Amino acid sequence: MIIVAGEALIDLVPAGPAADDELPALLPRRGGGPYNTAVALARLGSPAAFCSRLSTDHFGEALLRALAADGVDTSLVQRGPEPTTLAVAHLADGGSATYTFHAEGTADRLFRLPADLPAPARALSFGTCSLVLEPGAGAYEELMRRASGRGLFTALDPNIRPGLIPDPDAYRARFRSWLPHTTLLKLSEEDAVWLARSADVTATVGEWLASGPYAVVLTRGGAGMTVRTRDGLELSVAGAEVDVVDTIGAGDTVNAALLHRLDHHGALTGTPAPTAEQWHDVLTFAARAAALTCARAGAQPPYASELGAGDGSVAR
Repeated sequence: MIIVAGEALIDLVPAGPAADDELPALLPRRGGGPYNTAVALARLGSPAAFCSRLSTDHFGEALLRALAADGVDTSLVQRGPEPTTLAVAHLADGGSATYTFHAEGTADRLFRLPADLPAPARALSFGTCSLVLEPGAGAYEELMRRASGRGLFTALDPNIRPGLIPDPDAYRARFRSWLPHTTLLKLSEEDAVWLARSADVTATVGEWLASGPYAVVLTRGGAGMTVRTRDGLELSVAGAEVDVVDTIGAGDTVNAALLHRLDHHGALTGTPAPTAEQWHDVLTFAARAAALTCARAGAQPPYASELGAGDGSVAR
């Protein structure tokens, strides 16, 4: 089982272009980086569980129903009466999304450290708002340390939202404190530049690898992605061509596809380390899965039936 720990929220996505001087109509869509990752894992065929705190409001009930519908284990989901976090999305001409968050006093911020994790757990994935917003952030952070101490594979996608980070330098220091407890660090090139405070992140990625992670995967949107490992491997794949509707959920789909395909190669158990050929397969699979997400509106990760059996190609 792969457990995804972090927030679930509602994305308010423009329904279409607005007339001059008018605001666009907004459609509610289930979202949140960890939530999308859990859904994507289940759709790809990996046994997945979601560890979070959901509201008992209408949105929280909708989030919970959708997890169950896709077969995600919800036994680690806590509930509370506080409202669901809202994220208002703004879509640029190319489909990339930026967000304004309404997260004060919401349910997911009050997440508490669970007593234990299910015995079948092989990996935990963390990221996004859940590692920023207190008091829940401290509980997620402790869960990461505890999982790492048990020898579980841990994946981290910081998925930087600058508007939620009041003290960037303090956050960067906190991020570095997570690295000794991280097996796989996946982040966008934009996030890497923000964290490194430099357009050239080559040396910084090397420093991150020396601090703990076995591998760092950098995503570059349509340009593809690159993996660097502590063993000295560096390998890149091109992005899959697609008519982009929007990029909502694409990075979360990459998270899930990386973990799903690494598990296919037996890499979540620690040994042996993936070969260059296996990493090429993993990255290609992730690029194809993300492309399918970008081809439709909102965070709609693909199902296993939409992907080819072994090489990451899209089923026709």
